[in-house]
Amino acid sequence: MSRIYSLAYLSSHRCTPPEAVRVAAANGYQHVGLRLWPNAPGAPQQFLLDRPQVLRETQAALADTGVGIFDVEIIRIGADFNPHTWDALYDACAALKAKAILVAGDDTDEARLTQNYARLCEVMAPYGLSADLEFMPWTAVKDANSALRIVRNAGTPANAGILVDALHFGRSTSTLDDIRAIPRQLLHYAQICDAAAGTHFSTEQLIHTARCERLLPGDGSIDVQGLFDALPADLPISVEVVNFEREKTATPGEWAAICLAASGPFVEPRA
Repeated sequence: MSRIYSLAYLSSHRCTPPEAVRVAAANGYQHVGLRLWPNAPGAPQQFLLDRPQVLRETQAALADTGVGIFDVEIIRIGADFNPHTWDALYDACAALKAKAILVAGDDTDEARLTQNYARLCEVMAPYGLSADLEFMPWTAVKDANSALRIVRNAGTPANAGILVDALHFGRSTSTLDDIRAIPRQLLHYAQICDAAAGTHFSTEQLIHTARCERLLPGDGSIDVQGLFDALPADLPISVEVVNFEREKTATPGEWAAICLAASGPFVEPRA
C-alpha cells in the first residue's frame, strides 16, 4: 500500500488509546486518531486527559509499534468560545506528538466563528498542531465552500486546515469542483467511509449515521471514487467507519482490518 492510513477514533471506539495504537499496528495502519474530548457533554470519548498512567501506556505503545497519532478530537467553536478551554488537550497532543486537532464550527454568526477560528489557530501554533475545520451539513459549516470561506476570511493561518469526510461530502451540497478548489496546503488528511448519498436527511438522521451507522466504502451510494480522485493522491487517509450493528460480530482488530481492506481500492493507485 502506498498511502498513509490512520485508524480513526470512530473505527476503534471500543479501544482505549493504547489499545487503539496496538490494534492499528497489528492491522496495517501507520497512525491512529483519538477522541480525547467528547463531541458533546457526557458523550463517548477515550479517557487520557488527567490520567498520567494512560498517557504513559499510550506513549509506550507508540514507541513499541512505531505507530503515530495523527489527529485528536474534538474542538467545537460555539458562540462562547475560548481557545484556552482546551489547554490540557494541546498539552496531551504535544506529549503524543499528534499532528492535527479536528475542529467543528457551531456558531451561526460566521464573522464571530471566523474570528474565533483565527484565535484557535494562533493558540495551537506553538504546539505544532493544525486546526482542521470539518464541514458537516448539520453544523454552521455546512459544506466545503463554507469551510474555505471561513479559513480565507481568517487570514489563512499557517496551521489552518480543511477536513473532507466522505460522509459529509455525500450529504452536503459540496461538489467535486468544490473539493478540487481547496488549496493543497489546507489539506492534511481526509476521512473515508460510505453511506446513502443525498441532501434530504433530517439533522437527527445525519447525526445518527455519522456516529452509529456508516457503511464500508463501496457499500453506499456516495461517489467515494470520484471524491478521492479529486483529492491529492498523496493525502493521508483516516479510515472512519463506525457501524454498531456490523461491529457486533467482529473484534476491534477484525473490524480495523475489514475497514482498511474496503478502503484501499478507492485510494490506492490503479493499474
